[in-house]
Amino acid sequence: MNKVGQIEIIIKGFQGNIEITPENYDINNIIDILKNAEDLLFPNNKKERPIISYNIEKGSVKHIIKTSLQAILGFNAVLFQVQNDNSIDFLEAKTAKAFEFFQEEAQKQNYEFYISTSVPNSSLVVINKDTKFQRTEEVWAEAEFYFYGVIIDAGGKTKANIHLDTKEYGLLTIDAPKEVLAEYESNPLYKSFGVRASGKQNINTGEIDKNDLRLIDIIDYNPAFKEDYLKSLIKKAKQSWENVNDADEWLSSLRGYE
Repeated sequence: MNKVGQIEIIIKGFQGNIEITPENYDINNIIDILKNAEDLLFPNNKKERPIISYNIEKGSVKHIIKTSLQAILGFNAVLFQVQNDNSIDFLEAKTAKAFEFFQEEAQKQNYEFYISTSVPNSSLVVINKDTKFQRTEEVWAEAEFYFYGVIIDAGGKTKANIHLDTKEYGLLTIDAPKEVLAEYESNPLYKSFGVRASGKQNINTGEIDKNDLRLIDIIDYNPAFKEDYLKSLIKKAKQSWENVNDADEWLSSLRGYE
């Protein structure tokens, strides 16, 4: 059986004059904590992650999240770096966004969050209304991207989007203006497309913030291999090489080598 470790997210604060406890802590708040705890631990490849179990205890509200010890050791290293640098700019986008969630809650509710692990001498990150755990704007710049994959869902009554299944980035959710989707008379579902989208990219690491993608255009894309077309291109290109005796020497001369 795999060894198990845990992270603790302790929340201290009041609702009016009443201290928060598990008895008066709303279920929607618990859902938000769990979603962001998952992003802290496993920002990518959620389908392949180990089981995460949960318990809530008093003091004021203590969230206990248990999973594989290996994941907890990795997260403890993240906590150490956040604590040491007092910054989240180095984190992957989903992990950084989870820290930003706790920072926003601390400022809105005047809560204090204490995040630590079960690792001996665990690192501890404290988030309250006076801390500044937000990504530096200069690190994340607006950019345009091209993604290729299969559209498996499109639309939405209030907030329209498309779900694009890609090999390189997994499943992407891309906000889509309804007027762009309305242009397609035929059903785009389960067909391959190229998608041009805008979003934020880390100028230091090149990482794309997959939580904030916006559709610009859908491009017809057929990745099928056409052997006859490829052979015709090769045949056409051969005519340019008919008078070349030594291809390597010819290329070297074109590139300016002696």
